[in-house]
Amino acid sequence: MVKYIIRRVLLLIPVLFGVSILTFSLLHMIPGDPARSMLGEKATETQLELLREELGLNEPLTAQYGKYIGNILQGDLGNSIQSKESITTELMSRLPATMELTIFAMCLAIIVGILAGVIAAVKQYSWFDNLSMTGALFGVSMPIFWLGLMMILLFSVILGLLPPSGRLATNTELNTITNFYLLDSLLTGNFKAFKDTFFHLLMPGIALGTIPMAIIARMTRSSMLEVMREDYIRSANAKGLKKHIVIFQHALKNAFLPVLTVIGLQFGLLLGGAVLTETIFSWPGVGRYVYQAVLQRDYPIVQSTILVIAAIFVFVNLITDILYKYFDPRIRYD
Repeated sequence: MVKYIIRRVLLLIPVLFGVSILTFSLLHMIPGDPARSMLGEKATETQLELLREELGLNEPLTAQYGKYIGNILQGDLGNSIQSKESITTELMSRLPATMELTIFAMCLAIIVGILAGVIAAVKQYSWFDNLSMTGALFGVSMPIFWLGLMMILLFSVILGLLPPSGRLATNTELNTITNFYLLDSLLTGNFKAFKDTFFHLLMPGIALGTIPMAIIARMTRSSMLEVMREDYIRSANAKGLKKHIVIFQHALKNAFLPVLTVIGLQFGLLLGGAVLTETIFSWPGVGRYVYQAVLQRDYPIVQSTILVIAAIFVFVNLITDILYKYFDPRIRYD
């Protein structure tokens, strides 16, 4: 196990190196000039050239990439072209918001998706099975941006039940410890802030978690149907074991490996999907930060943020592989 983990960590180096090259190349293919974006359309060519020289944008691409990698190896993600602020500092302040939204959406997707998949498998061809799988089909097909806008229109504008944007109301005070607002409100005993944070999380969490919820439900149903036809399930039923024990302790545990794979992949993909969700709901996280950086042609922000997200994605997949051992002790990491 230890050798396997070390080998996977070492494989992280070429993966991130490849991500950095791909991101750097694609960003510099995008039309637009950061200097023009900063100075505006009325700037003279002389002013543009001076700014490009100051920012190092007039250097060859190989030199720019070499400087970028050199800073990364020293643990420095660089500074924003536009604001001159440290990208590391900005990411550290925004990453908890994105992680909180992603974890909330993923927990919602796992709970609802697994329950719906299990019930649909146990009651195959019933009205619940047909309804849940039809809903899952719509969930997979639903664009996040459209769903988010419709939710804002219905629950915020028309019904006035939920806040349309932001992470916390301006009149709600919260002493932050971890920058995970739900956790901080519990640690400080501020239940007003907890309620406010939860309501702010609800719409973006549902919008972000809809697609993985649908995929998990479909995968759980498919995997459960396959396992429930096995001989050991028939034997467990023949022994007179209670139905919920057969379903959850025998069937679901053995059907969970493909579901776990989907969960690991979807968690990583949610970090990328958060760009749209955070933009629609004005969520102050990494996704919105990247979106604004792309509009402003702020190359260092986009490069560094994608690199961090890629590292988190690979780490989540490593955790998923390790969890396989818990659900199936026969697995060996050689």
